[in-house]
Amino acid sequence: MNAFFISALQLYGYPVLWLIVFVAAAGAPISGSLLLFAAGAFAALGDFNLLVLFLVALSAAVLGDTLGYLIGLRVGNPLLTWFEQQKKFRWFSPSTVEQGRAYFREKTSWAIFITRFLIVALGGPINFLAGIEQYPYRKFLVWDISGQILSVLLSLGLGYIFAESWEEVASIFGAFSSLLLALLAVIVLSVLLVRKVRQSKKKQFIPIDNQEEPRMQECKIGD
Repeated sequence: MNAFFISALQLYGYPVLWLIVFVAAAGAPISGSLLLFAAGAFAALGDFNLLVLFLVALSAAVLGDTLGYLIGLRVGNPLLTWFEQQKKFRWFSPSTVEQGRAYFREKTSWAIFITRFLIVALGGPINFLAGIEQYPYRKFLVWDISGQILSVLLSLGLGYIFAESWEEVASIFGAFSSLLLALLAVIVLSVLLVRKVRQSKKKQFIPIDNQEEPRMQECKIGD
């Protein structure tokens, strides 16, 4: 698949780059970053103009993110309601959903920014969630553009600098992003587990004062 996209980039140039980056940003399971590394390397060889590549990639990424946001805004809440009504998704309870949404509201800006250039695999879901929560589009756009500028500069720049070994550099960058994603998953699961344990302990704990009050009342009646 990646070889096909790279071949298409060499044959058709900027339009193919725009289309693939747009589709990837909208949430499709393809790598737009890898294509940007390749485009940067080709620019170093004189095949593309680096500034034009930057503008094409940035516009495609931002518009793709906006599409994901709008999809979440339009169909997100009905989709969540449907999931909650399905008995086979018992883990998808209303309380679990609300806890997740409350946590996301507190971290929305940071989540949008960081998933543009580091944990890229979560970019599509974050756009969708931002739409569901009706996060102000102007703020979404500010954080999105800021993160995407950094993302495009990193990918094109590293591809341009390491033109002869861009594939190795892209592989290292992808592995680092995957490692961060795995680390984030471990942290989230650990936090959820700790909260679950604390909640279970609170339910099991019965204050001594509450147990002694009825006994004191019985003693008074007996006297």
